[in-house]
Amino acid sequence: MTIARSVQDYLHDHGVAFDVIQHDYAPSSARTAAAAHLPGDRLAKSVLLEDDRGYLVAVVPSTHRVDIGRLGRALDRRLGLATEEEVETLFDDCVTGAIPPLGAVYGIETVLDDSLAEQPEIYFEAGDHEELIRVSAQQFARLMTGSRRARFSHHT
Repeated sequence: MTIARSVQDYLHDHGVAFDVIQHDYAPSSARTAAAAHLPGDRLAKSVLLEDDRGYLVAVVPSTHRVDIGRLGRALDRRLGLATEEEVETLFDDCVTGAIPPLGAVYGIETVLDDSLAEQPEIYFEAGDHEELIRVSAQQFARLMTGSRRARFSHHT
């Protein structure tokens, strides 16, 4: 598979310079970081959450776990994990589990964990389990314009 068409269009529409990093198939973010030989703190992991107000993409380093309670309190929401079927429906041009952190591409609100801002470059899923997008921290910040920011994760 290649980069999800909607992700590729979003990157080009925003004039973002990026590299595509190929790696062996990896079904989880921890394995993806290992397969791509990169620090897990630089790999943005996306988690789809939901409540009665809609969906939310929470973006954290792959070495972190989302503290749903803390995030819910910060946003004054009662969040829970979305189902796999919901993920497949909303991210229909991506392989299940390979959610890019670009919720805006899919019309979904996005919240970014502050710990990602500490990294010089960010890697994220291209829409499959064999390719990553690499962008500078500045380019990633441009892509995440309009996203809320908070500290809502902890290192695993």
